[in-house]
Amino acid sequence: MITKGVKQLCAEAEAEIETVTAEEAIKLAEEDAVQLVDIRDIRELWREGAVPGALHAPRGLLEFWVDPESSYHREIFASDKRFIFFCAGGLRSALATQSVQRMGLNPVAHIEGGFEAWKEAGGSTVVKEKK
Repeated sequence: MITKGVKQLCAEAEAEIETVTAEEAIKLAEEDAVQLVDIRDIRELWREGAVPGALHAPRGLLEFWVDPESSYHREIFASDKRFIFFCAGGLRSALATQSVQRMGLNPVAHIEGGFEAWKEAGGSTVVKEKK
């Protein structure tokens, strides 16, 4: 029997991490020192679209991409950038942000409401083509 559900885990994550609104994220995305990171599944990007300039880092590989000792490491995560994570609705990105923050990646934040909030706030999107 589980003792904590997803909502409780996300609430605990939210208490530890920085959360930005979609409106704030839209403004921050214009800064060179900021990198948006989309952790949604590739099929979600194909279906719903993507944020221009956002790095796609699938949730299942994120910690491996962040860890410099992993064979999957991506150099972008060794940069001085501020990373702002998002998913579809803000739950997975809260957990992901908590995880990479605990690994020592800073500064990090996530977008409250995720990609849906981004679109509702007027954030630009592009079609993500299947390769």
